[in-house]
Amino acid sequence: MAWFWGRGSKRRALIQPTEGDTHTHTTAPQRKRDFVDIILLSQDEDGKGLTDEEIQAEANTFMFAGHDTTASAICWTLYNLARHSHYQEKCRQEVMDLMQGRDRHEIEWEDLSNLTFTTMCIRESLRLHSPVQAVTRKYTQDMMLPEERTVPQGTICLVSIYGTHHNPTVWTNPHEFNPLRFDPTNTSNRASHAFIPFSSGPRNCIGQKFALAELRVVVASTLLRFRLTLGANPELGTGSGGVRRLPQLVLRAEGGLWLQLEPLTTANMEEPQSD
Repeated sequence: MAWFWGRGSKRRALIQPTEGDTHTHTTAPQRKRDFVDIILLSQDEDGKGLTDEEIQAEANTFMFAGHDTTASAICWTLYNLARHSHYQEKCRQEVMDLMQGRDRHEIEWEDLSNLTFTTMCIRESLRLHSPVQAVTRKYTQDMMLPEERTVPQGTICLVSIYGTHHNPTVWTNPHEFNPLRFDPTNTSNRASHAFIPFSSGPRNCIGQKFALAELRVVVASTLLRFRLTLGANPELGTGSGGVRRLPQLVLRAEGGLWLQLEPLTTANMEEPQSD
């Protein structure tokens, strides 16, 4: 990444005149600022911009925090679809119907909102195997709880995303993979904070919309090309039950998640699969 930081001042200088020169851009469409533009031009209340070190720290947060969590979500989603071939086939059929008569390699942004069942499977995988298992929050003021209990200001609170997503009083059979939980007809009566894979509130994951879009594109593209089945994990052996969670900073599986990918042809896409 050294190439970028050395060019930060140059790019900042190129952006600033463009921002101030309004009379030359009255008819031309304005280019939307990207992330680099925003951090290069950001200023605090005193009008002071970010240093190169602060810019690098912000970029690292977006790059590395977003990469590992999204990679984890993709892997667990494909794993869950490999375990449940009937859901996998339903997702594949949805994508094929959407792409009928088009280049299967060209999924457009507008297509993503039409991947209804695929999105339900992704959300259920995020519930069952949330990439981040817990988040912390600091109380900025005293908080009154029932039975006259008080959480004092400054207390650090740990919120268990895993516990929330596996709470049997909220989720029926919480350890079961059931995408129908996220059918619109089943979500209306559910508490708004029952599903929090990206945390919640004003400090939730800033990249969640992009992550969901990326998940849908990767899953749809993969299902158009391959049929997924479970593979044997050589580190755990065939008698291990298949997978063992490693709840680190980002959820992983001991020895990795092993899948077999069968390239799809016109002939074998028609073959029904059973669980």
